[in-house]
Amino acid sequence: MLTMNEAASAFLANRRIAVTGVSRNPQGHGGNVVYQRLRDRGYEVFAVNPNAETVEGDKCYPSLSAIPGGVDAVVIATNPERAGAAISECAKLGIGHVWMHRGPGQGSVDESAAGYGRSNGIAVIDGGCPCMFAQAADTGHKVMKFFLSLSGNVPRRIPEPVRRDIQA
Repeated sequence: MLTMNEAASAFLANRRIAVTGVSRNPQGHGGNVVYQRLRDRGYEVFAVNPNAETVEGDKCYPSLSAIPGGVDAVVIATNPERAGAAISECAKLGIGHVWMHRGPGQGSVDESAAGYGRSNGIAVIDGGCPCMFAQAADTGHKVMKFFLSLSGNVPRRIPEPVRRDIQA
């Protein structure tokens, strides 16, 4: 098991990050906040929404596989029912890090999708928000992190993925 801070640091060490579920109507949408923050902090970030051509003034991609050059990590900011499809696409593409965004409510967390990801070698953070940690953090998110840690919406420990040795 990793601490949440260790898992967040490993995730944020990736420089090419996709955010699924960004909205054309950004106000109050967590995915858009994450997208903007990572972009503003110097990450090469990619918006993913099959129903939008642009988001936040940037090109939007219909799927993870449509992003030229791929990505190293993905923030899932969709409803939980879509998390499984996103994790499955990450596994097919060999993406090693996924963060299921979660604020006060259910967020994007789907426990079966998280388990599937981990069993396929993906480091999955199932709760909280990248904006609560390290270089992506701001004061408001740090306060939210404190309170959401008490409720369990920001996990204290993250199970490590199953590492599969490939034999030739």
